[in-house]
Amino acid sequence: MDPRGWSVWLKVDVLLLIAIQLRTEAMVITSSGPQTIQKAEGETVNLGCTYTPGAEDKGDLDIEWSSVSPDMTQKDKLILSYTVDQIHHYDPDLSKRINLLTDPKQGDASISISAVRASDTSTYQCKIKKAPGVDMRKVTLVVLVPPSVPKCWVEGGEEKGATVSLRCKSSKGSIPLTYVWKRETGGAMPTTATQDAQTGDLLIKNHTEGNTGTYVCEAKNGVGEAQCKYTLHAYNPTDKVGVIVGAVIGALLLLLLLLFLIWLLVCCCHKKRYQKEAANEIREDAPAPESRPSSRLSSFRSVMGYNTHQGLQYTSVGGHLSSINESGPINPAGSNAPSTVGDRAASLKYDHQYGYAV
Repeated sequence: MDPRGWSVWLKVDVLLLIAIQLRTEAMVITSSGPQTIQKAEGETVNLGCTYTPGAEDKGDLDIEWSSVSPDMTQKDKLILSYTVDQIHHYDPDLSKRINLLTDPKQGDASISISAVRASDTSTYQCKIKKAPGVDMRKVTLVVLVPPSVPKCWVEGGEEKGATVSLRCKSSKGSIPLTYVWKRETGGAMPTTATQDAQTGDLLIKNHTEGNTGTYVCEAKNGVGEAQCKYTLHAYNPTDKVGVIVGAVIGALLLLLLLLFLIWLLVCCCHKKRYQKEAANEIREDAPAPESRPSSRLSSFRSVMGYNTHQGLQYTSVGGHLSSINESGPINPAGSNAPSTVGDRAASLKYDHQYGYAV
């Protein structure tokens, strides 16, 4: 072999030996588990982080577990650290659920997280420092929610000759969530049936009596599965025209009944208003009460300007003044005094318009 070739191979071997020597002298994380771990909600997960320090790594052991932010402009979130035999927790939500599996000084800085939640989904980083050596490892945790028991139902009718649509849906469950329909009783799946694994729809065209039976829908994802059942029937087509006509007639009858009730209400209101106006007119047209005779007699006496004297008798003012009779002349001033009362009474005349003498 050419001496030059030997020299090249010799240099490569020396470099490899130097690299191996440097590698064994530096801090090395030796965990070789999966980089992505899937767990169902509520389970416990172990995140491995075993290490081997180098011969020159004489400093204090320092371990950090942090949640890596998906945004590169944001800082990672420190959740646990180990320094000089002391453990520190930084996330209140994880402080009671996260623990070191063993003594980290024995070369194992792995952690466990119990009762994992969907919010625990993240990329976690383990960083081991033992001056001057340092190394780190990342592992992604994906917490999936198992599908809830789905609901099976038929959309529309189950009439013969029509297209029947069977639906299946879970209210909870982490994506990707897939649906699979199977026929449990009645034979194989109809040849006219098509299904969508993403939406959970099963369409059966030209439905017949032979398609009846029990159908099962299974919803599943990476951590669980659940199912529901539906019994499919086949009914004769209904008379749609008759149904429409009946609905129209029923609506018209209801409208007529509503109009009749409105008419009755308006009539009652008008009747009450008429009764109230009639009562007001009767009160306005009522004649005033007649004056008592004593009132007219008092008025006549006030016009005459004298008081009642003994010896005189009066009759109703409706009669003539001549009906006033004197039982005897009364002359308080003496026999020689003129009788003014008689002269004054003689000068008065009865007025039929006013009802007294004027």
